[in-house]
Amino acid sequence: MTSPDPRPTRLPRRLPAVEETSAGGVVIDVQDGSARIAVIARRNRAGRVEWCLPKGHMEPGESLPETAAREVAEETGIIGRVIESLGTIDYWFSTPDRRIHKVVHHFLLEATGGELSIDGDPDAEAIDVAWVALDEVHEHLTFPNERRIAQAAWERLAGSA
Repeated sequence: MTSPDPRPTRLPRRLPAVEETSAGGVVIDVQDGSARIAVIARRNRAGRVEWCLPKGHMEPGESLPETAAREVAEETGIIGRVIESLGTIDYWFSTPDRRIHKVVHHFLLEATGGELSIDGDPDAEAIDVAWVALDEVHEHLTFPNERRIAQAAWERLAGSA
């Protein structure tokens, strides 16, 4: 008969949870009757390239639409005017010291100026930026929930939403 292990049972450490709010969006430019949107590329923690919609944290005193317009401009170089909300995405992820519940508010923006560039991104998170035809963006965006937001933009522009 073996005796019970005298060491205390160690329960897994529960990481503290943090709430984060971000905003960004689908900035639309129409050229020759075809709508296109600006998307950014970034590297995830594993070093893989992900194509996604521009987004980022709110600054103190900013509204969600103001954050969306600023983040789009910083990460893509494109100045945009917020037209309307497209919806939210929320998800959880972990860092070594905490679990983060992130809620991202997405807006439809009309491109009013600027040129594609990642030079204005203060976080240097974006490694590339590109215009993608709105009807083809589902083939480029990495995350299904962002493809859903792009689809909502398509439906709003087509008048079916």
